[in-house]
Amino acid sequence: MMWFILLTIIKSIILIISILVAVAYFTLAERQFMGTLQRRKGPLVTGFLGLLQPLADGLKLFLKEIIIPSSANALIFVFTPLLSFFIALLNWSVLPFENTVYLSNVNLTLFYILSLSSLNVYSIVLSGWSSNSGYAFLGCLRSTAQMISYEISISFILVTICLNSQSFNIIDIVNAQKYAWNMFALLPLFFLFVISILAETNRHPFDLPEAESELVSGYNVEYSAITFAFFFLAEYANILMMSALTTCLFFGGWYFFGYSSFIFLNIKTVIFSLTFIVLRALLPRYRFDQLISLGWTVVLPLSLFFLLLNLVIVKFFLVNTLVNYLVVYKYIV
Repeated sequence: MMWFILLTIIKSIILIISILVAVAYFTLAERQFMGTLQRRKGPLVTGFLGLLQPLADGLKLFLKEIIIPSSANALIFVFTPLLSFFIALLNWSVLPFENTVYLSNVNLTLFYILSLSSLNVYSIVLSGWSSNSGYAFLGCLRSTAQMISYEISISFILVTICLNSQSFNIIDIVNAQKYAWNMFALLPLFFLFVISILAETNRHPFDLPEAESELVSGYNVEYSAITFAFFFLAEYANILMMSALTTCLFFGGWYFFGYSSFIFLNIKTVIFSLTFIVLRALLPRYRFDQLISLGWTVVLPLSLFFLLLNLVIVKFFLVNTLVNYLVVYKYIV
């Protein structure tokens, strides 16, 4: 028992350190990649080829003074960034990297991830409310409406995938794609899922909290130093998490032409993460009313339609299978 607890702690520490390093250098890759696309220079000064820039940024945010507004609720104000970052880390705890490589194997993995995503709404609401600022409060309400709108669509899409794989467990879903990826069978759902996770993670073209023409950075406008860094880390950890989840749901996870390796999962995740950067560099930003209209009038009805269509197809297949079994059984008897 003691060895199991010790092993779990060691695995957790390794996972957390890996996530922090991945997030740090994903921000560097984003800045370099966008600099290349927009024909300008990215970070090049700090360290060889700018490789120490993420560490310098982290040290700077850690050393800066934490400014708490005089009228803010100090306890909740400081607690909400930690809550957001903690929820982002908990999502990674159930993500498998191969059939036997994971921190914890939960049968209802997708249900667990959806539950944690809904909890993240509380961190945004509390951060805007505890700041006691009109800009922050309006920004948190808009971000909350955005997240709730697209969480419903994500739920319908995940239920459809679970129906196809007959399981809520990510390992079972990936194993069902050993030779045929869901992206080919569920291509419309893949595009709907990409739109939904872009809005869920507040990424371009739906990154309204960061829009210069919007509400001055939204819910995190009053945060600085390490408290802002926790929101920043949570956002990028969620981006990588959603990239890995998309790879597991639509691109066969750790399988490639029947061969299994966690390296395949990492490569696919990196490739899909680059799409977040490309979209940020190329697409114009949506207005808030356009974003909400897209979610409720396009993405949600379509995801519900494909769920119902899948239910009809699965039910028809099961009924036909049952009838065939009965005919064979009657013939044998």
